[in-house]
Amino acid sequence: MGEITMRFIISILFCLIPQAAVWSQTWQSNIVYAGTNGKLIYVADGEGNRIPDFSYAGYKNGSVPIPFIAVVDSVSPIPGDNTQNIQNAIARVAARPLDVNGFRGALLMKPGKYRVSGIINLNASGVVLRGTGEDGDSLTNTIIYATGDSVTQSKVLVVGGGTGTKTNSAWTGKLTTNVNILSDTVHVGDRTFQVADATPFTVGDNIVVFHPQTTPWFRAINFGGVPNDTVYWPKQTLPIAYNRFITAINGNTITLDAPVFNTLVRSLSQCSIYKTDRNGVLTNIGIENLRVDIINPFNQNPANNGNERNHAQDAIWFGNIEDGWARHCTALHFVQSGFKTSFATRLTIDSCSAIDPISIITGERRYNFNTYLASQLVLFSNCYARYARHAYVSNGTSMVSGCVFFQCTSDESLNSSEGHRLWSQGLLFDNFVDKNTNVSSSSYVLGLYNRGNSGSGHGWASVHSVAWNCNTGTSNIIIQKPPTAQNYAIGCVGGVTGNKPPAPFNQPQGYIEGTGQAGLNPPSLYAAQLAERLSGANSVVMPVSSIPCTITLEQNYPNPFNPSTNIRYHIPSPSSVQLTMYDCLGRVVDVLVERTHLPGTYETEWNAAQYPSGVYFCRLSVMSLSQRDPVSADRRKGQVGSSVETKKFLLLK
Repeated sequence: MGEITMRFIISILFCLIPQAAVWSQTWQSNIVYAGTNGKLIYVADGEGNRIPDFSYAGYKNGSVPIPFIAVVDSVSPIPGDNTQNIQNAIARVAARPLDVNGFRGALLMKPGKYRVSGIINLNASGVVLRGTGEDGDSLTNTIIYATGDSVTQSKVLVVGGGTGTKTNSAWTGKLTTNVNILSDTVHVGDRTFQVADATPFTVGDNIVVFHPQTTPWFRAINFGGVPNDTVYWPKQTLPIAYNRFITAINGNTITLDAPVFNTLVRSLSQCSIYKTDRNGVLTNIGIENLRVDIINPFNQNPANNGNERNHAQDAIWFGNIEDGWARHCTALHFVQSGFKTSFATRLTIDSCSAIDPISIITGERRYNFNTYLASQLVLFSNCYARYARHAYVSNGTSMVSGCVFFQCTSDESLNSSEGHRLWSQGLLFDNFVDKNTNVSSSSYVLGLYNRGNSGSGHGWASVHSVAWNCNTGTSNIIIQKPPTAQNYAIGCVGGVTGNKPPAPFNQPQGYIEGTGQAGLNPPSLYAAQLAERLSGANSVVMPVSSIPCTITLEQNYPNPFNPSTNIRYHIPSPSSVQLTMYDCLGRVVDVLVERTHLPGTYETEWNAAQYPSGVYFCRLSVMSLSQRDPVSADRRKGQVGSSVETKKFLLLK
């Protein structure tokens, strides 16, 4: 392991030390918490749904920091149009050979305003486009100033192989060589399954896990949850697919580099895997320290409807790419998206801003950070959006999964950040903040929910998705439960509900826990999952049936006893626990337990050698540290809050 990688891992772990030290003083979720050995424990519900591991998002699955690539060439602005000037400079770097790490070098764009009327294509592996700053002062910063209209310049900067279909991406392969998955169920969060024949594959192969759309699957998900419509979703192209690498093969059992984000049920859809040919896959491409400013010809106010026909639609589009990044970049005055991804896997968009779009405020516009078709394992960290309709959004469909919005902020939002349509999976909003001082066009600013017949029939727009420790002030977060799946909100500040209103459509409420309760630990789910994975620890998945339903103190055994006896008790949620022994006069004779417990079954021993024969009473006093049990309401039996149970012991000497 390299020195830089080790420093990266240590820095992640160091950031989590303070939170580990105060776990006993705050609270943990009932369904994701640190066990006594420090490993994360995930509790699955009765359907097998559980929160997946999101730590695989980002450049190289987050396993290494974004590298710093040395400058090998430079370009300066020229009078007039700079489209070809920049493109020629990119071509010079692209002509260089790849080094052992897969890079050709960085192209430095010197300070100034580069007026461009066409599309810039950063379309060679191993090339980094680096400016000198993202602010508006052209004397010290690099500004790409887009002057074209929406026809001649629909996009400004395309990073990767293009914005079209999957022709040149990791998704291409020979579907005729599919090998069926034989596991009856591959649960959300799983990385291992059995196939009919693993001999065509080797460790390191790039494969696609493919779940075709079928009538039984559509029935299981209620045809997408579009009211009174069983036709629209089956007419769409809605396979579930995952772009993955094989990390282990044991017989016919295959292990992937990252989990699946939907439960794959063989009886609903026969899933398969196929090896991709990786034709034209572009990797190791980055953009840094620059500003893309789309001309605002009439100096229009981004808070209002704007004339959008005279300027570009999208500022920066990552398409047909793996393992790329953007950091410290700003996009402004776009129509649809500041940063957009499609057929893109393992990207990091870090410390970037997408602000002040100019457009009408309706339709497919103002999606400031937009995961579009087949965007997977994309990490947005420390990003900032302003005047968005959907600031952080999955506008893809069933092939979008595993995308993380970590410590991102939306300012002056005009609608909600959300999963937007057609079964987007595995979205994590982690420490997301919405500073909505505008009168929003809706009563909520974050949605993991059913969108019904909104749009063309968007239906279940996000599944197996999580809002963790988010803050939306006085605005609402909508969390609803899809059929065969779940959505979650844990430790959030704001109005958190699945009910209509404010939800636009009636659906069951999702899993909501700890709303308004300060001190959630870990404070970041993504950071805790990443630190655990990089440290080599293995998490544990527990079925809900293994978690006690109620607070219970069992009768000691043996009873009568001499001189010692065993005491077993059950705790269903993180709690402060005291186990105390009293004599027949009600006097305390021994305190056996006085500490915080996580959910589980515990056992201790009382040695009464120093006490005389007689009747004693054991009292279990429990105060829950969280607001909800890890089991459904019909199983809880009112055991949230405080509880006291007592058993009589008989000591005979």
